[in-house]
Amino acid sequence: MNMTVEQSQLSPLQQLLQTQRSHYLSHPAPSYQSRVEKLKQLKQLLLQYQQPIVAALMKDYGHRSENDTVISDIMPCINNINYTLKNLKSWMKPSKRHAGLLLSPSKVSVHYQPLGVVGIIVPWNFPVMLSIGPLITAIAAGNRAMLKMSEFTPHTNQVLNDLLGQVFAENEVALVEGEADIAAQFSALPFDHILFTGSTLVGRHVMRAAAENLTPVTLELGGKSPAIIAPDMPIDTAVERLIFGKCLNAGQICVAPDYVLCPEDKIDELIKAYQARFNKMYPDFDNNPDYGNIINDRQFDRLIKVIDDAKSKGARVVSASNSATTVGKRKLATQLMTQVNPDMLVMQDEIFGPILPIIGYKSVDEAIGYVNQRDRPLALYILSFDSSAQNHILHHTHSGGVCINDTVFHVAADDAPFGGIGPSGMGHYHGKEGFLTFSHAKTVLNSGKINTGIFVHPPYGTFIQKALMKFFLR
Repeated sequence: MNMTVEQSQLSPLQQLLQTQRSHYLSHPAPSYQSRVEKLKQLKQLLLQYQQPIVAALMKDYGHRSENDTVISDIMPCINNINYTLKNLKSWMKPSKRHAGLLLSPSKVSVHYQPLGVVGIIVPWNFPVMLSIGPLITAIAAGNRAMLKMSEFTPHTNQVLNDLLGQVFAENEVALVEGEADIAAQFSALPFDHILFTGSTLVGRHVMRAAAENLTPVTLELGGKSPAIIAPDMPIDTAVERLIFGKCLNAGQICVAPDYVLCPEDKIDELIKAYQARFNKMYPDFDNNPDYGNIINDRQFDRLIKVIDDAKSKGARVVSASNSATTVGKRKLATQLMTQVNPDMLVMQDEIFGPILPIIGYKSVDEAIGYVNQRDRPLALYILSFDSSAQNHILHHTHSGGVCINDTVFHVAADDAPFGGIGPSGMGHYHGKEGFLTFSHAKTVLNSGKINTGIFVHPPYGTFIQKALMKFFLR
């Protein structure tokens, strides 16, 4: 490829973005059929690559449950594609709007135009779902995309690179790898939109870098997502409904229950019920293949530091399993904590792992107050069969999303937006809202041969203008 002098002065990432933007401008409105064909190819390859993806994530984690990968990484992408294919034609249609009497007989419509080149920054915890998921919507909206993958999932990155290379040319979709310096360069590129999934701390850096280019951002962050067990809820049922969300991917999920608010006279019952169900789900924990590892030593050491810090400051810590950790592995059963306080690390930042603080309360309003005194979370979990309690909590709290009598599964709702609020994120993707996020809603006013606008031209003060003023300023 021959490069101009200006191109030769660009970094490889800048050159890649320039190439994608140039190809986009030469074909700025991909047809419905071309988008559908790409999505169908992507679906077929995801199905074909199921075992290589499972094997790659197994290598990246040291051990990761095959079912965790299929259920949480691959299946959501397949469902997303199926849903998108079913609805894309209607999403792409311009929507008719009312011109109103003032603009009559002109017609007004809104056209949904691709933004151009989208940058997607992907975390390590669900590298397939959180790269391919946004990509599906970006492609559906007619964009090109660059994916910045995590340096902690090199084997998965390679598989995805091979997979995507069979569907897209590099000027359509490109996968980028690298550590923090590359991530910083990536977020500073003048994309037409950036979607970042990760921590609130890093999200601030991404938004700051994007601001230099006035690049709009969608931030999918995290925070401390609470689960409120209402007084009416049987404790065994509460545990049954929340435990999967804490154990999936060993709790390394942005929407995992971060802490539990429980009636104070039921805390001991909650611990015993959690232990019983955990050991039923994961018997012979040391050798159980259904429970995954902490991804690397850095994250494992961070979690151990959080546990040790809580113990040193007076917390009571009880393992859900007979084995607190598995010797020689980064395998950590849920650590149930009581007697926690705000001075402990576990109550300051998102845990992002298998540690579950339990906080007692005397009334539901006290639990609501506890949630509202803190940053607005990405998810809120209400465990109650009492509709009045459900509605009271629902209408007196703010969160990105809510599950009533379940955890994490709201993320799998294809026909609903997903996103945070405040420090837990901004903007939405998934479903139609995702299509709109990656589209420019362009208003088009179309005036025909009759020009009613001439009635408001100078010179002002005509009889018709006075009549119009009188009519419209009622």
